[in-house]
Amino acid sequence: MIDSDVIIVGGGPAGSACARLLHDQGLQTMILDKKTFPRHKTCAGWITPRVLHDLDIKESEYPYSMLTFRRLNFHVYGIKVPVKTRQYSIRRYEFDYWLIKRAGVSVRQHMVKDIQRVKDYYIIDDKFRCRYLVGAGGTNCPVYKRFFRSEYPRGKGQLIIAMEEEFEHDYNDTDCHLWFFENGLPGYSWYVPKGDGHVNVGIGGKLYSIRDRGESISIHWNYFVRKLEGLSLVNGHSFRPHTYSYYLRQNMYSGQVGNVFIVGDAVGLATLDMGEGIGPSIQSGILAARSIISGEGYSLETITKYSIPHILFSKRWFF
Repeated sequence: MIDSDVIIVGGGPAGSACARLLHDQGLQTMILDKKTFPRHKTCAGWITPRVLHDLDIKESEYPYSMLTFRRLNFHVYGIKVPVKTRQYSIRRYEFDYWLIKRAGVSVRQHMVKDIQRVKDYYIIDDKFRCRYLVGAGGTNCPVYKRFFRSEYPRGKGQLIIAMEEEFEHDYNDTDCHLWFFENGLPGYSWYVPKGDGHVNVGIGGKLYSIRDRGESISIHWNYFVRKLEGLSLVNGHSFRPHTYSYYLRQNMYSGQVGNVFIVGDAVGLATLDMGEGIGPSIQSGILAARSIISGEGYSLETITKYSIPHILFSKRWFF
C-alpha cells in the first residue's frame, strides 16, 4: 500500500494549485492522473490576470508561450464591441505540465476505478491510501461519482457541449474574437490566437437547449467554420475538432464530505456568462488546500461566478 497524507485525483490546474500549497505547508501529497504529462488538453486556454495573481506568477517568469491581448472583440448579433483589457492565452499542453512540475509533488499515472472508506482512510484500488482525498478529475471525476453524485446531482440545464480544435496556423489577426448567439447558438464561439504560431477555435452552448430545437452542435460548428473562412481568419485548414462537455456554475455551496473535497470541473464551476473554467478551478484548488491545512470548512461561495467584470476591471489584478 502506498501512503500519502493527501491524494489528489487529477493533475490539471485545480489539482496542481491544490498540491503546491499543501506541499509548501509540509503535507505529503500525491497526484494520480490517468494520463502522463505533458498531455494534450483541448481548451481555448484563455487566462485572466487574476489567474497569474492567484498562482503567484509574473509574466516574465513563465517559460512557455503566453500571448497578451490588449483588447477582446465581442460580436453580439452582428455588432462588434471592442473592449480594452489585459488578458492572456496559453497552451494547456505547456501550462498544465509546468504547473504540475512546479507543485513539487509525486505524480503517478493511474486510472482510478474504485474508492473505499476504511475508518479514517480512503483506499484507492487497493493500492493507494490517504487521510484526505481531493477530486480534481474534471467532469467525469471518479471522486465526484463516488461521494457526491447522489446527494449533489449537477443540473442538466447547465451542461455545456463544446467543439474545438487547436492547430498550427500562420494567422494574421492577433486579436481574440468572441461571437455570441450566432446562428441562434445558445452560447458563443471563439477565435483565440496563441504563441508559437498556434490558434484555437471553437464553439460552446447549452446541450439541452440545442437538443430541444432538434439541432446538434455539429450544425453550429459547420456554420462557424464557414464564417472563419469567410472572414479569412482561417484558410486552407482541414478541421478535425474535438467534442467534450462540462458544467457551468452549480448551486453547490460546499464541495466537501468528511475529508473528501472536489474542485474545478468536478464540481462544475465554469463562469455563468462565458464558461471560463481555469480561473475558478484554480481558486477552488487553493481553497480546498487551505481547508485541509487549517481544518476550517471548505466553501465555494467566494469563487468567481462571472467573467465579464474581471475583463472590464482587470487592472485590479496587475502586478
